Amino acid sequence: MSMIAVIATGGKQYLVKVGTVLKVEKLEKNEGEEVVFDNVFLLADEDGENVKVGAPVLEGAIVKAVVEENGRSKKVRVVKYKRKIRYKKVFGHRQHFTKVKITEVV
Repeated sequence: MSMIAVIATGGKQYLVKVGTVLKVEKLEKNEGEEVVFDNVFLLADEDGENVKVGAPVLEGAIVKAVVEENGRSKKVRVVKYKRKIRYKKVFGHRQHFTKVKITEVV
């Protein structure tokens, strides 16, 4: 039976299990390299039995993943506008991401 876990990376939390593919904040790893997430907040069986909750993290629990891709997301358009004073500013932003596939939950 596989395990599920709640991990933290890039200031966000994700619920993962083996085979999950995630887009996370940019990690300094190349494609094909292994990543180890050690900020594990929760471990449980897939059916909800045998739940372990950390305070705040579980000691000795890790989640391993492989980097599949490094890239940039679609452009987000930002508009600043003030009426009556002829002020309008439009600019865009593309966020960097790393796509990882979870290989092991321990």
